[in-house]
Amino acid sequence: MNFRSHKREEVSIDLTPLIDVVFLLLIFFMVSTTFTKETHLEIDLPESSAEAVSTDDVEILEIIVGSSGEYSLNGKSLINNQIDTLKRALEKESKGDTKLPMVITADASVAHEYVVRAMDAAAQLGFTKLSITTKQAK
Repeated sequence: MNFRSHKREEVSIDLTPLIDVVFLLLIFFMVSTTFTKETHLEIDLPESSAEAVSTDDVEILEIIVGSSGEYSLNGKSLINNQIDTLKRALEKESKGDTKLPMVITADASVAHEYVVRAMDAAAQLGFTKLSITTKQAK
């Protein structure tokens, strides 16, 4: 018997299809990923030992929340305590300038819901400079 040795071909892996699949997966994840912009409010909590800062030369928006949940914006009472009414009043008073500082003053006995509603209205409109007033401890 005559056995001949066959030439062995080199075994190689073609990486081109693997690279194509990796790129397709990369493109799929890039396209299907959604990026959400979280709305955050910067809250400056005043310290009781600090002195009051004068804001005479700067226009501010002041929301006052009464003991029964009624809102007042810069001394003007709102007709109801709905979030849409507050948002419309904020838009009108700020003239679209969301860079204005905002101060929320709430009665100590008011439900937390009304303060959060005011903060939510400010966040939905894009206001980021928010302060909450407190009185100094005795």
